[in-house]
Amino acid sequence: MSALASTAHLCVDMQNLLKAESPWPTPWAERILPKVIALAEALPERTIFTRFIPPRTPAEMPGTWREFYSKWRCVTRDHLAGNVLELISPLAQFIPPAKLIDKMTYSAFSNPALLRQLNDWRCPNIIISGAETDVCVLATVLQAVDLGFRVVLPVDAICSSSDPCHEALLTLYRQRFSQQILAIDTEQILSGDWT
Repeated sequence: MSALASTAHLCVDMQNLLKAESPWPTPWAERILPKVIALAEALPERTIFTRFIPPRTPAEMPGTWREFYSKWRCVTRDHLAGNVLELISPLAQFIPPAKLIDKMTYSAFSNPALLRQLNDWRCPNIIISGAETDVCVLATVLQAVDLGFRVVLPVDAICSSSDPCHEALLTLYRQRFSQQILAIDTEQILSGDWT
């Protein structure tokens, strides 16, 4: 039996906010897009896309988030224009049957709807793709591990705006979390032969 039969795909924050002309450019996002698409095509009814949704103003957030958005006021919703918060094309075409969950902090699990959906699907394995390897993907991966999920990390379907940080996190995932995180390429994941 293919490992994909008991697996969900969670794509973290692949939004226009990451494009070259945005305040948070992540050049590798466009490069990994074909791999993300392949994963969504393989699991269309068990794919969840998240969007990082900033507050309208820094005052809407608690603690250090206020300081963060005071520095990054240009990405608050009062300053963003157009479709910057939407998924990178053509990812929206997968919804439905794929799901869309919004979040306001790094971890996708900060929105309780994610865990409810994963529990409904009864999938012990989660493929986590998207951006950024060292921020939102990191926070989501570690929370998934804490919740007992087996994380399957497609190393060619995650990206960061910092290549050194991306590489450092891949090393961390492989060396410190190898019992709970399987870091392999998308082709091997799609083969389903990784249990």
